[in-house]
Amino acid sequence: MKNLKYISFFLLFLFLGSEVFAQKRTRTKRTSHRNQNIVQTIPENKVVKKENQSLKRKVAIARFSNETQYGKGLFYDKENDPMGKQAVDILSTKLAASGKFILLERSDFDLIENEMNIAGVDNFQKIGADYLIIGSITEFGRRNLGEAKVFNRTKTQTVEAGVSIRLVDVSTGQIIYSEEGKGLAEVSNRTTMGLGQRTDYDSTLSDKAISVAISQLVENIINNCMNRPWKAYFLSYDDDGIIISGGKSQGLKVGDSFDIVKKGKKVKNPQTGMTIELPGKVVGEVQVDFTGGDVPENEFSMVSVSSGGINPDELNNYYIKEQEK
Repeated sequence: MKNLKYISFFLLFLFLGSEVFAQKRTRTKRTSHRNQNIVQTIPENKVVKKENQSLKRKVAIARFSNETQYGKGLFYDKENDPMGKQAVDILSTKLAASGKFILLERSDFDLIENEMNIAGVDNFQKIGADYLIIGSITEFGRRNLGEAKVFNRTKTQTVEAGVSIRLVDVSTGQIIYSEEGKGLAEVSNRTTMGLGQRTDYDSTLSDKAISVAISQLVENIINNCMNRPWKAYFLSYDDDGIIISGGKSQGLKVGDSFDIVKKGKKVKNPQTGMTIELPGKVVGEVQVDFTGGDVPENEFSMVSVSSGGINPDELNNYYIKEQEK
């Protein structure tokens, strides 16, 4: 009888165990199926999601000078200052990385223009930037600090840089943003009883300090440019069609609509002596019919007037503006 009881108990245990295992296996399969659905749906959502792209602004870095005394020896050439060129490269890289600008190299353009003048070419179209950036390195210093104790020695190299930026609206000539950024970069080493890595002169600290200073200003440069409406100008208006500046590389597409704005009256401020242009008035609307040109410097768009109108003999009194969303 005892053996029979043990056998019955053993069989009952096997039965209950198999039920629990089956439930676990079922739950595991159901969980795996649910996770599989999640993996499949997440990439599809990422593909469907799209971001609205804004029209790109044309920006030219007109000048970036070195106003400090660092590196100015007997044979110093102001036109080929290495720190100034270094700052231009850093700023250009950071603005290009934002994907919101078409950068125009003003220094290279000046060389091209001089060659065209020597060749006697008169109908040379100048590069039209929406904004000019004028910058300068206002502070730069390097110092070495050391601390010696009984068993260890610490050495720290530090570079500090100050960069000043002015952003000019080409259409008005006014400075719309001005600020100064500070940057610091350092490297240190520690040796114990003569053992450890020794730090030699690190020339990359200059790059890092200037980069940090410029990084503080880049976001404000982007915001000041992008918060203002995109503009374009009439190039010609005749029987062959209406042509405006701007094209595909800036984000213009066939079917886009823009406001026609008549420039406001210009008045002179007696306190500053500067001429101020009053806000313009929307007098019509145009629609893009065609975009052409090979590079940003010669791109154009053909448009048609969908409402309102302008005086073809006074094209300079009008401009095209991005419509408010």
